[in-house]
Amino acid sequence: MDSFEPDGNGNGNGNGNGSEESLPPPPPIVPPDVVPVKAEDVLPVPAEPVKKKASRFPIARRGLGSKGMKISLQTNHFKVNVNTNDGYFFHYSVAFSYEDGRPVEGKGVGRKIMDRVQETYDSELNGKDFAYDGEKSLFTIGSLPRNKLEFEVVLEDVTSNRNNNGNCSPDGHGDNDSDKKRIRRPYRAKTFKVELSYAAKIPMQAIANALRGQESENFQEAIRVLDIVLRQHAAKQGCLLVRQSFFHNDPNNFADVGGGVLGCRGFHSSFRTTQSGLSLNIDVSTTMIIQPGPVVDFLIANQNVRDPFQIDWAKAKRTLKNLRIKVSPSNQEYKINGLSELPCREQTFTLKNRGGRDGEESTEEVTVYDYFVNNRNINLRYSAELPCLNVGKPKRPTYLPIELCELVSLQRYTKALSTLQRASLVEKSRQKPHERMKILSAALKTSNYGSEPLLRNCGVSISTGFTEVEGRVLPAPRLKFGNGEDLNPRNGRWNVSTKKFVQPTKIERWAVANFSARCDVRGLVRDLIRIGEMKGIAIDAPFDVFEENAQFRRAPPMVRVEKMFESIQSKLPGAPQFLLCLLPDRKNCEIYGPWKKKNLADYGIVNQCMCPTRVNDQFLTNVMLKINAKLGGLNSLLCVEHTPSLPIVSKAPTLILGMDVSHGSPGQSDIPSIAAVVSSRQWPLISKYRACVRTQSAKAEMIDNLFKKVSEKEDEGIMRELLLDFYVTSGKRKPDNIIIFRDGVSESQFNQVLNIELDQIIEACKFLDDKWNPKFLVIVAQKNHHTRFFQPGSPDNVPPGTVIDNKICHPRNYDFYLCAHAGMIGTSRPTHYHVLLDEIGFSPDELQELVHSLSYVYQRSTTAISVVAPICYAHLAATQLGQFMKFEDKSETSSSHGGLTAAGAVPVPQLPKLQENVANSMFFC
Repeated sequence: MDSFEPDGNGNGNGNGNGSEESLPPPPPIVPPDVVPVKAEDVLPVPAEPVKKKASRFPIARRGLGSKGMKISLQTNHFKVNVNTNDGYFFHYSVAFSYEDGRPVEGKGVGRKIMDRVQETYDSELNGKDFAYDGEKSLFTIGSLPRNKLEFEVVLEDVTSNRNNNGNCSPDGHGDNDSDKKRIRRPYRAKTFKVELSYAAKIPMQAIANALRGQESENFQEAIRVLDIVLRQHAAKQGCLLVRQSFFHNDPNNFADVGGGVLGCRGFHSSFRTTQSGLSLNIDVSTTMIIQPGPVVDFLIANQNVRDPFQIDWAKAKRTLKNLRIKVSPSNQEYKINGLSELPCREQTFTLKNRGGRDGEESTEEVTVYDYFVNNRNINLRYSAELPCLNVGKPKRPTYLPIELCELVSLQRYTKALSTLQRASLVEKSRQKPHERMKILSAALKTSNYGSEPLLRNCGVSISTGFTEVEGRVLPAPRLKFGNGEDLNPRNGRWNVSTKKFVQPTKIERWAVANFSARCDVRGLVRDLIRIGEMKGIAIDAPFDVFEENAQFRRAPPMVRVEKMFESIQSKLPGAPQFLLCLLPDRKNCEIYGPWKKKNLADYGIVNQCMCPTRVNDQFLTNVMLKINAKLGGLNSLLCVEHTPSLPIVSKAPTLILGMDVSHGSPGQSDIPSIAAVVSSRQWPLISKYRACVRTQSAKAEMIDNLFKKVSEKEDEGIMRELLLDFYVTSGKRKPDNIIIFRDGVSESQFNQVLNIELDQIIEACKFLDDKWNPKFLVIVAQKNHHTRFFQPGSPDNVPPGTVIDNKICHPRNYDFYLCAHAGMIGTSRPTHYHVLLDEIGFSPDELQELVHSLSYVYQRSTTAISVVAPICYAHLAATQLGQFMKFEDKSETSSSHGGLTAAGAVPVPQLPKLQENVANSMFFC
């Protein structure tokens, strides 16, 4: 067991790949079926044993739970009847090209072309309807006449991005009829060649098999066909399609969230296999779109300026790129490719004039402004001094005055929302449960799926009633506070105003750093000491309040933090135990990242930031919850944890892990993803955790540093750090059981969690002690799904503790829905838990009780939370340390330690290491 003792160099900075002596000898004979591989194709990795490991797959359900009070519920799953089981879906690949053989690049034109194919060649298609996905796949019921079909169609009004009218006249309309005809022709009518090639056939029987719990690849494909039918149905109604959601162009569904961005309400719909058959899951869905209307109005709102003359045009150019506009008076549609270098009054182009004396063509240079005002008689009110929009090619621009251009509706806004926009969106898109049910019922009626011929032809009919399910309400776990007091939470909440913390800490050496927050700091400190005393925390008077020097208030955040620390160091006798930081306001938190880095990584000081805008006793109590947890105290415990009498977990040393990966905002492909794993400590407690956080390649969902062997004796992976911590804090016991809660992975990644991440964790355990075989329980938690539950006849959300494991759950796999929290606003979103592996042997009731209990150990709040605490903590830790990255200079952080990458790949900047005393604390709380 020596290897379990922290060895002082467990986190060495070695970056070797294992010494040569460690490689096993080559296998004696080469098996006859091995194909030789060229040497340059092989990466220099340590030789693997030839024996292939068996893959793990998600386990089957082990029965249903029975504990709790039964409750009748409805859910937004609508029963689907499938009457045909003996036919086949035929899959064809679709390829489009222009007359000259060039492939068609532009997106969005595919549906128009295929609609024209169906109109023109109905008899050649044997009168068949088809489901087309808008890209390269098409499906029919039964086969087409031949395996390869070729068609030619002409589209008159395709709004192609390939307009080649070059520099002729700025909106593609000349000043006489012949000019107009000549210019229009290239893009007003185009010939397309369409080629359909047989790819595969999918038995409809696969759906029936899946409902019996026998899933196959064919089933995924068959369900995909049905989903494509629904998408096509929505596309024909002019909807914007975003994955499995669709959005109608109806201003009643738009909500302004500021910055020229609208939240657009639409609907998600997808087919799901459940224990009671196939169901259609329909839910309200929201996407962000650009405010339609005049381009200038959008830019003013987007940049929050007063008039067009304050617009930052460099920024506007980036924002407008590739957006579609409609031009008046012609109503022509174009895509924006850029802006003119000069304002409209000065930007010139070559105008070709025909009809001279000998019919000769003459050319003249005119400004865009003069052309529109004089040649086209269009009055321009404010465009003269503004840039024009370029809708042509970079080398052959076509310029349009900005005031004639309107943004087309339903164009997605894909950038990250600001904090204010997000808050506004949440406020405007929430719906009470009964309101949501009304909207969904109406959506199902108006979508009129019964009229969709393809669904009828494969015998699919969709019922219009919400599915009835039975839920069970689990009793809330009893909580323990200070002075031996117990408390029963009611409706998922509890009040601690008169309670002492179960393990209060002491605050002796501390100080306040005030970054120009306007408040009565002395009064705040007095109140904090008073509230602390009520909670059982003895707080000494602070050493001092350090006010920020006014001359640094406009300095960069790093400088402000640096200067504050210089001031603190010059006066304090030694490092403080705790620092309270007052931030000027919530929205302006550039100081936050550098401040956290300085405290946690450079000095190892526990600290709490707060923005003292509306300070009252409730606010300060919430701040005290965080401070006590960060300094090693505990606010409350579960009674079963204190006794200890949790099923299984209290009987044998058990490590609980929460794992999450957070990615940069959409469009930020260069920002590393951040993986966080939190682990329980001080067994038999399940309320205390520590975190280990690492960066990894951008957008990589699997955690790749769980085990990281750097030499024969060294592993620098995440798990080693956490396993050693558990061993040291749990009386030198290794965990017999390891329970893993994984957040943020989709069903398609379950096998990777079981076969990549779990393998790394097992390797990390073996590396510490190869005779040690802990048992594993792996559970994935999903919040990002569309199943909701409603209480018939009640306007309220489902009660906290509601669990559902029947009827709409998976026909084979082990999953359940749990709504642990009390939904106060909007409609509660249950967490969908999938049990992928259970070697420990929990009964369904024991497992649901454990998951429910873990929603009550979150130290930051006095309410049950919607997903287990270890996952919330992992999310907090990743977010907090992610703030470091924003202010790190990349060249500085790409150290050789972990900065090694494959040739050509960008090194991943590493997070600075936290000081040991804060690394072992709940600094993320």
